[in-house]
Amino acid sequence: MSSVRQSQFVIFPEPNQISLGTETVQSPGRGQVLCKAERSLISIGTESYCLRGDFDPGTNWASWVKYPFRPGYSMAARVVEVGDEVEGLNVGDRVALSATHQQFLTIRPERAHVLPDGISTEDGTWASLACTAQLGVRRAALELGETVGVVGAGMVGQLVVQYLALFGARRIIIIDPHQGRLDRARAHGATDTVALDVREAREEIASLTGGKMLDVVFDVTGNPAVLAPAIQLVRRLGRVILLGDTPNPTQQFLGPGVVSNSIAILGMHGTMSPPQATEFSPWSHYEMTALFFDYIMQGRMCVADLITHRHAPEEAPAVYKRLQQDRPSSIGVLFEWPQ
Repeated sequence: MSSVRQSQFVIFPEPNQISLGTETVQSPGRGQVLCKAERSLISIGTESYCLRGDFDPGTNWASWVKYPFRPGYSMAARVVEVGDEVEGLNVGDRVALSATHQQFLTIRPERAHVLPDGISTEDGTWASLACTAQLGVRRAALELGETVGVVGAGMVGQLVVQYLALFGARRIIIIDPHQGRLDRARAHGATDTVALDVREAREEIASLTGGKMLDVVFDVTGNPAVLAPAIQLVRRLGRVILLGDTPNPTQQFLGPGVVSNSIAILGMHGTMSPPQATEFSPWSHYEMTALFFDYIMQGRMCVADLITHRHAPEEAPAVYKRLQQDRPSSIGVLFEWPQ
């Protein structure tokens, strides 16, 4: 027998407007499951850009964000109904999935990753961002013992630091003007912290590295002003990894030295993981998620202490307005959905 549920969701009707809506959700059809959100994680950088709505024409942002826009892509939920011909998922399973901030949702089972017993629901909300960070670190093609910098100690920057420690970086230097964020990064593997704007950090990086500069630097900010000064932090033949996709590339400049110092600039977007694992490309989104969960359960990664705020969905307008005014005071911000 089919059932009907009322489901809350967060929506941006227009730029800089936030609302909570309600919709009707039906029982799942054949090959579908119905999930009920338990926690969803705000990607505070990405969703702040989506709310602001200031994108250069022709960008990924301009084609993706259409108002009214429903934000969010990191959720942990519980399966509450299973349609016919579904295998591998059962009522009661906790799952991680990429979904907008909403109370109920109907999905294909391949979109869900069952949370192991050793993974908390809140840890599960980090799966999507953890895969993005992991893709960026893989893109850097790190060698054992390299010195690596990370510009930006927000959500993705914190995860990148932890992956760099696992990859065997000799030194991990994180650059962010906000000391509270730096303290958390040091607790999870950063060997050095630089509490400066990246435009003021070159002298400090030179001092920390004995003039050798960085082998690799990650720009995870999405801020168009960061690229040019970040390039100045790497050695000749160094690599710059752009893991933050700026919505305003017309304001982004290379600055001097890219060609004369033979600098490699490598972009990586979170959608680049292959849908299926193959012998040639074994690290699908599913496999990278499983690896992240293994690291959490082994105690080699930790995201629990990165949660700084928890809110009811009804608080969404105030939450996003606060993030627009004071984003650096937050790292992990969760919506706790009614059960």
